Amino acid sequence: MSFPNSARLSWARPMMIAALAWSSHGALASDITYTPINPAFGGNPFNGAHLLAVANAQTTYKDPNATNTSDPSAQFLRTLQSRLLSTLAGQITDVIFGENAQESGLIKFGDQEISYSRGLDSVTLTISNAADGSVTEIIVPLLTGGQ
Repeated sequence: MSFPNSARLSWARPMMIAALAWSSHGALASDITYTPINPAFGGNPFNGAHLLAVANAQTTYKDPNATNTSDPSAQFLRTLQSRLLSTLAGQITDVIFGENAQESGLIKFGDQEISYSRGLDSVTLTISNAADGSVTEIIVPLLTGGQ
């Protein structure tokens, strides 16, 4: 079987190019060096935000304890609870540190019990939780006006 001259040349040309590339391959070789991408391992610090965004986009993990932030009723309940606790904290602060502050006292609400006593230079608060038995003690220094 005989091939036309043009077919022989079109086949021979790629073979010659491959042979030349293979023979000069040793001259182009260099050492392989590793450069980390993640900035936590010495990579470029500008990669951090991009890598975090990619990881967050790929994750499928959902926190089982997280509340649904898009649920309007859940958001309303959290806001209401926060406002009520803030008002209660303001009232307790007025009782302990206000104009008619008492020397000691006990405040109860729900499972919480706050006892306080005023000393010469500080107020000691003891917060007890009857539900889990935890006790927290806070010592608040009193400000004294210097003359």
